[in-house]
Amino acid sequence: MYYFYILRCRDNTLYCGKTDNLEKRINEHNSGSSRSAKYTRGRTPVKLVYFEKFRTVGRALKREAEVKKWKKKKKEELVAAFKFL
Repeated sequence: MYYFYILRCRDNTLYCGKTDNLEKRINEHNSGSSRSAKYTRGRTPVKLVYFEKFRTVGRALKREAEVKKWKKKKKEELVAAFKFL
C-alpha cells in the first residue's frame, strides 16, 4: 500500500508527500533526521491532515504531482473536506 499525504507544519504551511509507511514517515518528519524533508525540518512538529491510499507507487506519485501544482487555497479546501475515520 502506498500513501499520498498532506502535513500541516508548525507555521501553518502545507507539505505534500508520498510514502509506503505513513506512521514511520511522519515520525521522520518530526524527528528532523536527515531522512526528513528539508522543507519540514525547521517547521516541526508536523501534523497529518490528509491522506489517500493507492495500490501502486505510480498512482501515488501522480497524485502527489497533481496536488503540488495546486494553489494553497485549493489544498486547504481538500484538507477541510477530509474527515479521519
